[in-house]
Amino acid sequence: MIFDFLKYLQPTHYFQRLSNTQSSVFPIVKNLPESILENLKVDTAYQSETAKDYDLSWQAIKNGYISNALTYTKFEKLSLQDNYHFIRKYFHSLWVLYVLMIRLLSFHNPVKEIKAWSKTRDIRRLTVGKKPVKYSNWDNYDSELIKENLKVSVVIPTLNRYEYLNDVLKDFEQQDYTNFEVIIVDQSEPFNKIFYSDFNLDINLIRQEEKALWLARNTAIKESKGKFIALSEDDVRIKSDWISSHLKCLDFFDAKVSAGVFYTEGKGIPKERSYFAIASQFATGNAMLFKTVFNKVGLFDRQFEKQRMGDGEFGMRVYLENMRSISNPFGSCIDVKAGTGGLREMGSWDAFRPSYFFSPRPIPSVLYYFRNYFGAKASKLALLRTVPLSIFPYQFKKNKPLLVLGALLSVLILPIVCYQVFRSWRLSSKKLKEGPLIERL
Repeated sequence: MIFDFLKYLQPTHYFQRLSNTQSSVFPIVKNLPESILENLKVDTAYQSETAKDYDLSWQAIKNGYISNALTYTKFEKLSLQDNYHFIRKYFHSLWVLYVLMIRLLSFHNPVKEIKAWSKTRDIRRLTVGKKPVKYSNWDNYDSELIKENLKVSVVIPTLNRYEYLNDVLKDFEQQDYTNFEVIIVDQSEPFNKIFYSDFNLDINLIRQEEKALWLARNTAIKESKGKFIALSEDDVRIKSDWISSHLKCLDFFDAKVSAGVFYTEGKGIPKERSYFAIASQFATGNAMLFKTVFNKVGLFDRQFEKQRMGDGEFGMRVYLENMRSISNPFGSCIDVKAGTGGLREMGSWDAFRPSYFFSPRPIPSVLYYFRNYFGAKASKLALLRTVPLSIFPYQFKKNKPLLVLGALLSVLILPIVCYQVFRSWRLSSKKLKEGPLIERL
């Protein structure tokens, strides 16, 4: 990774890995155009010139720089002070203290660690993304992909959500791009075939008896007729240019994947996702990609059936094949967050908060993904990073008295949490032994 201490704070992030061609996403600074460099700030407080360059490269990616410039294929080891400098600059002070504690408890030289930590105490946190790269020709871009009017296959798996599905299908009736089919894999009980007769859409309805999300998506992709696969869900709302915005993004950036943005109704798109950037995640509820991507990397891994992180794992395969994936704020959708149906009825909705007291924490598929792509050491660091926070219920987050109560309860249930983690590790080992269940298109 570009700075070594990111292994503690982002141990299972896509960008921790080099691609299969041994390239990273981080541009070599000397290859950055002047128009980009003038919006980046050189930090002269770093000890080494290399650290200054790495910082500029980090800024460029975080500000949404996308190009074909040469990227780093390896990273030099930097001093302790430069590493502490970097994390102080871009992460909350509590996370800086967390890294120091991890370093001390893992028997690194305490004198050197505390000295480097102390010398960087005056570094103030900086928020990146305040001056994102502007792609001024986007608005007037005349997309050839849209002009070609090639068929798009929209994939929607559904389970007991006819009321919500009705709304999103009405949205699809209003699309300004009309050459598309909607493949719906319905797993509902009871199944209502007549429901689909009310829509003015080219619907390919597939009835699936088994309650299986990844099977549903794989089946739909195999049945698709389009050159492009658009992945949607049964509890979102989309704008009339949803399809065309994704196509335009693929064309504009010469990308293989357009990764859309979710936002909650009434709140708008999160600021950090409000501009184009290299995608650092993949969500199957809002994305469009060339169908040929599935020829290259395979379909979704059914090891994630009734569990979590299947979309993240697929995104990792795309990333490793060095296929460009763009976070697209114009391909946005409202996440309705239906309280019933869907994954809630098939398995765990939350990756790190178990449904039952003695259930594994995290969901075993999460560790299966982490261990498969990042190894045991990084997976253990990920557990340290995520499990303690997962002990606190969501409703405690903004209530200080409840937060204190939650901290006390966390200490009391620590033995149970350890059991949950041990069980998850053991179950993920079984998945690793069995191996991926990835079918080729």
